[in-house]
Amino acid sequence: MKRIVTLVSLIAVLALLLAACAPAAPANRLESVKKAGKLVVGTSPDYPPFESKDASGNFVGFDVELMNEVAKRMGVTVEWTDMPFDSLVAAVQTGKLDASISAFNYDEERAKQVDFTTAYYTAKDGFLVADTFTGTISKPEDIAQYKVGAQSGTVQADWIDATLVQPGLLPSENFLQYERVDQAALDVKAGRIDVLMGDNIPLASLAQSLGGLKIAFEDTVASGEFMVILPKNEPALQEELNKAIQALLDEGYVDQLAQKWFK
Repeated sequence: MKRIVTLVSLIAVLALLLAACAPAAPANRLESVKKAGKLVVGTSPDYPPFESKDASGNFVGFDVELMNEVAKRMGVTVEWTDMPFDSLVAAVQTGKLDASISAFNYDEERAKQVDFTTAYYTAKDGFLVADTFTGTISKPEDIAQYKVGAQSGTVQADWIDATLVQPGLLPSENFLQYERVDQAALDVKAGRIDVLMGDNIPLASLAQSLGGLKIAFEDTVASGEFMVILPKNEPALQEELNKAIQALLDEGYVDQLAQKWFK
């Protein structure tokens, strides 16, 4: 009996020693990122010049270079994840991603699910039409008379629904939402929709690359400041990202990126 007690005691002591030697679990998301040496970032690479893929499948664009530099300042690398735009908020909220950068605007509904960094860029909304478009868009609400498209999950899609569809100004069957903005632009070119609403710079880029398209009108309607989204209640990670972004703004790095990508 004495030997059994001694053996049990020895096992207990070994267990305590092992527990004491085991590395402590990360206290927060930032510690987890630092320990892993990587920041898992999601984006929807269908929005050049902010995010896209080159011929070799590499992530490229304004947002991509910015986030790579932010991670570098944090002492880690970026692990990029390709996801549909309307899946990114949920992926950040549930912790599948450490952060996401994909031309995100602040939105009250999004703010219930994720947190935001400081803004790194400010954009306007654009209204893309075919070169043959003969209509008139002198104010955003004028698009109610046409067949309209937007990328699903965007602030532009929310604005169209809340401002035009729900009040009955735009029939719901005349409002199409797309997973990818380039698909929507191709539908404008093919005449399946008349107007595509989105951020002005990506739409101008699509008009140039696809041909047969033009920006008919620009204004600040639903868009505005772009921010990185991250899981809620992670102040250490938020502070670290904000510090890096602000430094890049102060140093003129963001302006240099804009000159490179927004020719």
